[in-house]
Amino acid sequence: MQGKIIKGIAGFYYVHVVHSGIYECKAKGVFRNKKIKPLVGDDVEIEILDEEKKLGNISNIFMRKNELIRPAVANIDQAIVVFAIADPMPNLNLLDRFLVMMERSDIHTIICFNKVDLVKEDEFLKYRDIYVNAGYHVIFTSTQINMGISDVFRLISGKTTAFAGPSGVGKSSMLNALMPEANSKTGEISGKIKRGKHTTRHTELFHVGNNSYLMDTPGFSSLYTNDFECEELKWYFREFAEYNETCRFKGCVHVNEPDCSVKEALAEEKISRQRYDNYCLLFDEIKNRKKY
Repeated sequence: MQGKIIKGIAGFYYVHVVHSGIYECKAKGVFRNKKIKPLVGDDVEIEILDEEKKLGNISNIFMRKNELIRPAVANIDQAIVVFAIADPMPNLNLLDRFLVMMERSDIHTIICFNKVDLVKEDEFLKYRDIYVNAGYHVIFTSTQINMGISDVFRLISGKTTAFAGPSGVGKSSMLNALMPEANSKTGEISGKIKRGKHTTRHTELFHVGNNSYLMDTPGFSSLYTNDFECEELKWYFREFAEYNETCRFKGCVHVNEPDCSVKEALAEEKISRQRYDNYCLLFDEIKNRKKY
């Protein structure tokens, strides 16, 4: 019997089998011996131990099409990264880090700016311009006034979608709007530090029909890109693509070199200054990190 792991807690894996329900399973010892850990999102084969109690063993893990470290998930079709447009203000450096992580994993990413009921239109359109010009699909939502939720429904249909973003931006509220039966906890924004309390404690997939799964991931406040070299970073900024091969120097990293096509495009406002500055910050962080 085949299914998909929708939750893993303390060595138990909960496998959703279409038309049969959810089975509590343990992974066979062979996976432990091979140092293979089942992940949420894995497509698996299970042996039924007790149909009445819905108990089984995971006997096979099918090949993964992708895998993320944080959150530790597999087989994601797309990610919707959610940032609030206000309360808290969006941290674009953190957003750009997330986009780099998704680009490296070749996962299609949609940027969702939530809480648009809190600002005037010209305020959120400036964010649209930055990321649409960088080549991303951008949507605007508000769970308070039910704006954009139907667009999200359409985007998640037939796909396994990870919802990610910092705490307090409305991921869980959006999940409730999309699927009320999930009853995901919603967190208060700390009035003192304007950050959300961590309300999602573990990664979990929710089956929403038509082969559609939603994943609410634990809120994150930082992302560390410590598994690649700084020279590689330029390939993960989409808007650099048409300029990467036209600089004077082969291997130009678009920081200090003369006759750099990316910096020329920046001067002509074809590339966002905000994005470029975040690129330089991340480049320096990777370049100067301690190597052990």
